[in-house]
Amino acid sequence: MLRVLVADDEPLITAGIATVLESAGDIEVVATAADGHTAVTQALRHRPDVVLLDITMPVLDGLAALGELRRQVPAVKAVMLTSFGTEPNVLAALHDGAAGFVLKHCAPDELIRAVRAAHTGDAYLSPEVTRLVLDMVTPAAGRRQRAGERLAVLGERETEIAGLVAQGLSNAEIGRRVHMSEPTIKTYVSRVLSKLGCVNRVEVALLVRDAG
Repeated sequence: MLRVLVADDEPLITAGIATVLESAGDIEVVATAADGHTAVTQALRHRPDVVLLDITMPVLDGLAALGELRRQVPAVKAVMLTSFGTEPNVLAALHDGAAGFVLKHCAPDELIRAVRAAHTGDAYLSPEVTRLVLDMVTPAAGRRQRAGERLAVLGERETEIAGLVAQGLSNAEIGRRVHMSEPTIKTYVSRVLSKLGCVNRVEVALLVRDAG
């Protein structure tokens, strides 16, 4: 079972998320939290695979909780719950190592996909969030050049894969696009992450965007 902790200060949302996730059959919600501090303590106690973190929570907000999780429970993957109006926080969380973003009004199957993707290392962004992030990032000339230089270490096929990752495609979708098996694509993505020094797929997307 994939073990999940849900952190949100609205009880109805927390209960709804838990119901959706457990309907998947292979996901168990092992704990909930109404603030960021409790989320960290519950993560230390239950050692979940994935934590769903609301960005705006009392005591310790989602961004601060993400930083503590990265420091105290580095193995856990964090997916941020967000809504429009928190755009600057999206970039901050990505740079702090968030494994993905989903909107609170997303479809149930999208929430399940996001949790599964985070668990397997395939970071997930809701399509709306992907467009929002890319629109926010307008690289200066110097950053564009540095991004281009970093991407230059990739081979032709790796560059193609990086571009498809930047489009928000999953490994399975990339495999269908380039006519390769999903395990092969996973190997390519791992190689791209390693060569670029990126923590997750979101960083790859931002780098590709920076390079134009």
